[in-house]
Amino acid sequence: MNSTRLDDPTAARLLATAVANVQRDHPVHWTMLITSDEELVPHRVLHPVFAGSYDWHSCVHQTWLAVRLLRLRPALDGAAEAAAVLDSLLTPEKCEVEAEFFRGPRGKHWERPYGWGWLLVLDAELRTWGSEDARRWSAALAPLATVLRDRFLAWVSTARLPMRTGTHGNTAFATGLVLDAARAVGDDELAEACAEAALRWHREDSGYGGFEPDAADFLSPALVESDLMRRVLDTEAFAAWFTAFLPNLDEARWKVLREPVPVDDPADPYGSHLSGLALSRAWNWKAIAEALPEGHRYRELAVTSAEAHREAGWRYVFGHGYAAEHWLGTFAAYLDLGAY
Repeated sequence: MNSTRLDDPTAARLLATAVANVQRDHPVHWTMLITSDEELVPHRVLHPVFAGSYDWHSCVHQTWLAVRLLRLRPALDGAAEAAAVLDSLLTPEKCEVEAEFFRGPRGKHWERPYGWGWLLVLDAELRTWGSEDARRWSAALAPLATVLRDRFLAWVSTARLPMRTGTHGNTAFATGLVLDAARAVGDDELAEACAEAALRWHREDSGYGGFEPDAADFLSPALVESDLMRRVLDTEAFAAWFTAFLPNLDEARWKVLREPVPVDDPADPYGSHLSGLALSRAWNWKAIAEALPEGHRYRELAVTSAEAHREAGWRYVFGHGYAAEHWLGTFAAYLDLGAY
């Protein structure tokens, strides 16, 4: 369960894919309110750093992927090219344009919470690395990271209700990412706000009855919520909460959660979501297993489910076109390497 598929050739392939993705402007998926013809400008005009990889949030986390691999495997084939591309993107001038957008009225909501969460993961990765390159890129990114850190803090401190979707709007997923990032860089205010939100949204949840997955899910609402709660509860409290949340997890009703979902067309955009669901479920199950005490009735179930989903998810990482490859590598690397 603790082994990795990321040998150096596989890691180099992920790195090369990420580097190509962050430079690729088309096709692009750009969902934004436009109020005049003057606002119809190329994506890279508004977002000179994160215009590639199909959409803003994917470009952010593919950038994180490149940084993570350079940090852990600096001798990989393609490392010098990757560093040069990051140098060309993560400049003070370009990052300031990104920051200015998010200071404005459109930046109050756009890409919240998923894109914001990955941006703060990237920021924390750079700030905790300590290399000369990382210090330079971190300094350039700092204005944007500050804006989105403050935006996230203001939002998570007051959001009364969660979003339990299996896609980008899921609040538990983004809040878990940001909580880890805040703890990594010693941002106690942001970490506390995330933990308080988790308890506000989910402390009383029990007897989960959702139907999973939807056709477009790349997250499990039940498992990302559980993964968030294990971050804010001690072992005994989490075990009690999880047992109450999914009291019949070992019954036939939840076979669909315990076992990977078949993917009919992994090259289809929504098919690629279901491919990613296997990867995200794998890291959720792994974290849940590690958070449960020895002897808990669901611990071995969680271990078995984590490995089954990991095996399934890795089958789809390469070879299924841009709809899949613009983002799946991030989830695979996060599963096997984590962050920070």
